[in-house]
Amino acid sequence: MTTISVVNQKGGVGKTTTTASIGAALVEKGQRVLLVDLDPQGGLTFSLGIDPEDLEITVGEVLLGTRKAEEAIVVTDDGIHLLPSNITVTQAEEGLVSRTGREQRLRVALDKVAGDYDFILLDCPPTLGVLTVGALSASDKVLIPLQAETLAHRGVGQLLETVGDVQQFINSDLTVWGVLPTMFDGRTNHARAVVDAISSTYELPIIEPAIPKSIRFAEAPAIGRSILGTQAKHKGAEAYRAVAAQLLDGSPS
Repeated sequence: MTTISVVNQKGGVGKTTTTASIGAALVEKGQRVLLVDLDPQGGLTFSLGIDPEDLEITVGEVLLGTRKAEEAIVVTDDGIHLLPSNITVTQAEEGLVSRTGREQRLRVALDKVAGDYDFILLDCPPTLGVLTVGALSASDKVLIPLQAETLAHRGVGQLLETVGDVQQFINSDLTVWGVLPTMFDGRTNHARAVVDAISSTYELPIIEPAIPKSIRFAEAPAIGRSILGTQAKHKGAEAYRAVAAQLLDGSPS
C-alpha cells in the first residue's frame, strides 16, 4: 500500500483535480483507492459528488479521535472511497495544536484501514500547517502539482524545507516523487521554461506528461465526477491515466 500527499501551499494549482483524477485512473486499473480530503473547504468532497454540508462525520472527528476512519468513509460515483471534509475541520485543526501526537494522528488513523487499499491519496490544504505536516508524516511519497507560470514556483523552497523537517524528525522514509506540471499550455515556450527552471533550481523530478490547461477540469466538479468520468477520452483524462500508470510502475517517466 502506498500513501501519497498531494501538496502545494499555493492555492489554485490543481491539487484537488490531481488527487481526484489520479484516484479515478487507479480505480480504472483495478486498484483499491482511498482519497482523503484534508482541506476544510471540502473541495475534493464536493468535486466527487458529496455535499460537505450534509456530512455527519468528517476527517476532523477522525483526527480528534472521537470517530474511526471506517465510520467516516463514503463511496463516490467513481467507485473511489473518500474520507471527506467540511468547514468543521477548521475547529479540529485548531484543537489539534494542543494535542499530544498531533503530527501522527492521521497516520495512526489510516493504519487501521490501510489493509483495505492499494493507494491512499491525501489532498492537502493550501498551507503548511498541522494538517499538511500530518499528511506528510503519514505518507510514503510527495507529489507537487505546479502551475506552469512565472510566479507558481514561489514557495517551493519553503515546501521542500517542510518536507525536509518531516524527513528528519518524523518520517525518514518520505520521498518526493516529483513535480507535476498542471494547467500546461504546450504552445508557449514560457510554460516549458518555467518547468525547466523548477527542475534545475530544486533538482526535482518532473512527472510527464504535463496536464494540459482545459475548461473541462472546471466543469467536472459541478457534475460530482472526475474528468475521467465526464470526459473519458479528453487529453487531460489521458494525461492523468499516464501519471497513474507510472505510479503503478513505481517510478516517474
